[in-house]
Amino acid sequence: MRSVLIIDDNPAVGEALSLLLSLHDIRPLTALNQQEGLAALARERVDVVIQDMNFSADTTSGEEGVALFRAIREQYPDLPVILLTAWTHLETAVELVKAGAADYLAKPWDDSKLLATVENLLELSESTREVSRARRERRRRRDALEQQYDLDGLVFASDAMARTLELACQVARSDVPVLVTGPNGAGKERIAAIVHANSAVKRGAFVAVNCGALPGELIEAELFGAEAGAYTGANKAREGRFELADGGTLFLDEIGNLPLPGQMKLLRVLETGQFERLGSGRTRKVKVRVLSATNADLKAMIQAGTFREDLYYRLNVIEVNLPPLAERVDDILPLAEHFLDGRGELSDAAREALVNYPWPGNVRELKNAIERAALLSPDGVVTPERLNLPQHVVAAARNLDEPSREAVESALDKAGGVISRAAQSLGLSRQALYRRMERYGLHAQA
Repeated sequence: MRSVLIIDDNPAVGEALSLLLSLHDIRPLTALNQQEGLAALARERVDVVIQDMNFSADTTSGEEGVALFRAIREQYPDLPVILLTAWTHLETAVELVKAGAADYLAKPWDDSKLLATVENLLELSESTREVSRARRERRRRRDALEQQYDLDGLVFASDAMARTLELACQVARSDVPVLVTGPNGAGKERIAAIVHANSAVKRGAFVAVNCGALPGELIEAELFGAEAGAYTGANKAREGRFELADGGTLFLDEIGNLPLPGQMKLLRVLETGQFERLGSGRTRKVKVRVLSATNADLKAMIQAGTFREDLYYRLNVIEVNLPPLAERVDDILPLAEHFLDGRGELSDAAREALVNYPWPGNVRELKNAIERAALLSPDGVVTPERLNLPQHVVAAARNLDEPSREAVESALDKAGGVISRAAQSLGLSRQALYRRMERYGLHAQA
């Protein structure tokens, strides 16, 4: 059941608020002083605190309330606190809201406004609790993966990437071929490297070749080697990637670009471990773990006759799919911070722009954007403009970060002056809303 702790040295206040909350299915808890309040927080689950600002008849400074708020804030930073204050404490209450208090209400309070504020904060508290629970679960999952496997320093926070890594690491110890699928720039080679790092051949070489970056006539020479004179410019014999990877892992990126003759030879190596260099009749034998990757639809290529079906099933014993960055939004900011590497900080608007841009170029595009922004930010602050993102993304982030005076006034009016509700409708923190109110010369309703 939802619960609210009332900390006030006047028993009548506690009784009145307890009755009001109970009538609306909210469990009230009461404390008469700071010590009782902190003890109750340590003992009970509390969703919202309502605290008085003055606990002494000898002073109206509100110092006791300030000390209590700071103690709660330090020990329970995510717990919403509503301040009950007389007009003599209004300035102090405003300062505490800027410091993180959820809201303040003047005595005598308006029941409907107080209830609306409490209900809003209870919903927000539950949402925050769910987000925190999800974050803890993601952290637990990530920590478990990092403790059990070698993740090659990969930065991630999303459930989607955790699922991809779990599968990749589970199949790493087997000797079966693995096909990594996903869009360009998403990090398929990093996944292949992690499979190798957790495999039985991890002490062997990890040799990568991009089948899409070589002319068709040179791919076979790259894979299988060539004797001197095997083709124009071949002045001496050379080892192919299969020989270099003997006893380790060969990673074939963009496997869909391998020409049909090369596909046939690759199929033979997968089946027998045997091949011949170009220009040689001598059969060579290797033991290599083959991993491959593609951003192409290999099944469609099979239908078009450009990719061998038997090779596809040889390569795709296990498929590990790497989702695009747009489907693992939780990875964006950790990756951005990683790429920034302490050379500056992201503004709030930049963070908003980063998570709302779809990143068609995936992690590679994000890295390039951060590198560029870091170079163009001599003051150390990365703004949306310096990220070189589309103008509509920058404008949307700026609009969210800087609502107009009219937007703030409208939000306050619709929220009945309840700061937390107005801030939520604007997508701002309470502190950010107060900063804008101060800038525009606006005041909350009493």
